[in-house]
Formats: sequence, C-alpha cells, structure tokens
Amino acid sequence: MDFSLTPEQQLVQQTARAFCAREVVPHAREWDRAEELDRELVAKLAEVGFLAGWELDTVSYCLVMEELGKADSSVRGIVSVTVGLVGKTIRRWGTDAQRDEWIPRLGSGEVLGCYALTEPGSGSDPASLVTRAERDGADWLLSGQKIFITLGTWARMALVFARTGREGPRGLTCFLVPTDAEGFEARPIKGKLGLRAQDTGELFLDRVRVPDSARLGAEGEGFKVAMSALDDGRISLAAGCVGIAQGCLDASVGYAQERTQFGRPIAGFQLVQELLAEIAVETDAARLLTWKAASLADAGERHTLESSIAKYYASEVSVRAANAAVQVHGGYGYVDEYPVGKYLRDARVTTLYEGTSQVQKLIIGRALTGENAFA
Repeated sequence: MDFSLTPEQQLVQQTARAFCAREVVPHAREWDRAEELDRELVAKLAEVGFLAGWELDTVSYCLVMEELGKADSSVRGIVSVTVGLVGKTIRRWGTDAQRDEWIPRLGSGEVLGCYALTEPGSGSDPASLVTRAERDGADWLLSGQKIFITLGTWARMALVFARTGREGPRGLTCFLVPTDAEGFEARPIKGKLGLRAQDTGELFLDRVRVPDSARLGAEGEGFKVAMSALDDGRISLAAGCVGIAQGCLDASVGYAQERTQFGRPIAGFQLVQELLAEIAVETDAARLLTWKAASLADAGERHTLESSIAKYYASEVSVRAANAAVQVHGGYGYVDEYPVGKYLRDARVTTLYEGTSQVQKLIIGRALTGENAFA
C-alpha cells in the first residue's frame, strides 16, 4: 500500500501547519492555564474548512488532526468531535432533511455538535446506559444524565443515545437534540488533568421533548450508530495522538541540541539518543497504522479493527513519547515554559476515551479469535 502523500494532501498539511503556527501555538499555554479556549477560534477553524472535514479524504483529514494535536489537543477536540463523531454520523445515518438542517451549519461553525453516549454508570459498557426515551404521541421524552461530554456546554446540538426498548444494545436509539430545548441543562467540568482548555460538560435531560423526526437511524439501531461513529472518531483521535508524539519528538530534539551538560550538548549522550530514537520509531509506526485505517475508510471498506488498532497503539505511543520527552527535558519538562508537560497531561486521557486501551485489546482479540470477550 502506497502511503506517499499527493500534492493535494501536502497542501492540506501545509495549510493546517500554518494555521496552527498562527492561531493556536502562540496561545496554547495561556488557554491551558485559563482552562478555556477563545470561542472566536471556532469561526477561524470554519473559515479554513476544518469544520467541514467530511469533504476531505480521510488521510487529509488525519493530516489536519495531527497538526492540531501537535499544536493543542484541546483545539483538536473541537474538530474531531464536530466532524468525526457528529458530522460524519449524520451524513451516514441521517435523513435528507436532517442532513440539510445540520451539516451546513456544522461545517460553517454556526453550531457545534457533541456526542452524548457516556453516563456516570456506563463508560466502557455503553449498552448498559440508562438514559430513557419514552413515546408521547408523535414525540419522544428523554430523561437521563451524560458525563465527560466534549463540547457539552458549547454545543447547540447533541447526539443523545437513549434506551427505547429492552436491556442491552438492541434497546438503544439515537436522537438529534437541540441543547436549548426545555429540560436540557449542561454544566462545565473543570479541574481536569489534561485537555484543560477543552470544553467538557455534564448533561442533564429532564423530559426533553423531541419529535420522531429527530431520531437518527431506526428505533433500536442506536448501538450501531454509536459504534460506527467511534470507527471514525478513533481514526481522528489516533491522528491527534500522532501529533502529540511528533510534537514531543520535535521539542526533545531541539532541546537536546541546545542543552549542554558536562561540556557538550546532551544530544550527544547515548541514553538521550535512545529516548529520541524510541519516540521517532513509535511515532512513525503509529502514523502508518492511522493512515492504513484512513485508507480503508476512503476505500469504503470496513475498518473497525484497523481503527481500534490505530487508536490503541497511537494513544499508548503518545503517553510513552510524552513521558520520554519530559525525561529529556529534565526539570524543565515539569514546568509549562516548555510544551512537553502539557503533552503528557493531554496524552494521558487518550488511552481512556472513545474506548479504553483495554477495550481496544478486546476488539482486536475478538477479531483474531472469533470469541467475544464482551459477552
């Protein structure tokens, strides 16, 4: 399989890199300290076309995610959720009316979307969620609670997964819910270890009324909708993790060449070179696994396994790369004057959300053996 970039993909990469250098990198530390992004950034992301990432081929989209992940993972989350989890899901499962209503508004930045699956009692086991949707004439009434929802307080529309039938995955249905609906409340979650500037919310639904036309997919197909969204979202996240790892490598090489100890640059020390070499090799491997999954998506082929492999490996690599980068920087890696401490904090959650590393291993194991460890 040829993984060389086309001229068009190289242009996308250059555009993303220039955007990040201009609009993100100079402000990342300030946003991290304040625990809030500048909301004007949404319009800027839309202006360069990043919020309409479904119009790009998936490899090009990964190039954007990598650059954003390298610049600031909190910013990457805006695009990754709006495009990978929400926009692509509506395009795949929505009616013509739903696509006409939401896709242009998401792409223009007029609205942001969020993916409301996780609940206080159901994370790795989404089939056990308890949020309910009950019929009331031609409408549905949704009641329940969601937690750790990226863009939860910024979003004007939420993909809400609720139980409409029996227990288990076949009893779930997905709904497009305007966040200004009566009975819908969003509260911000602060004090996070990483992704501090990214909006993360807790959602409360108290008999929120939506018409049946707001149902995304057929009744009882919510689990399929959720898993298909994660197939796309995990590619986005893997690419963002590659960006973290590449950022760690770039920062560490630069620091090692400038920092002197014992009368010479620490870049000349064998054990420092070992750390740099490990970051470099694992970053390249994670990138290629991500592009493999992206290439399958572009070919219209099933990529659940490849997305899980990429997400699992790239997220673990980002943590190892950031940890090694802090080691290269020594004490300076422990303060936010340098970016590697933030990389470590941002990387750590990537092994948890959109399926923990342990869940990814079970998906991979199921594909290898034919045995379902989730049953």
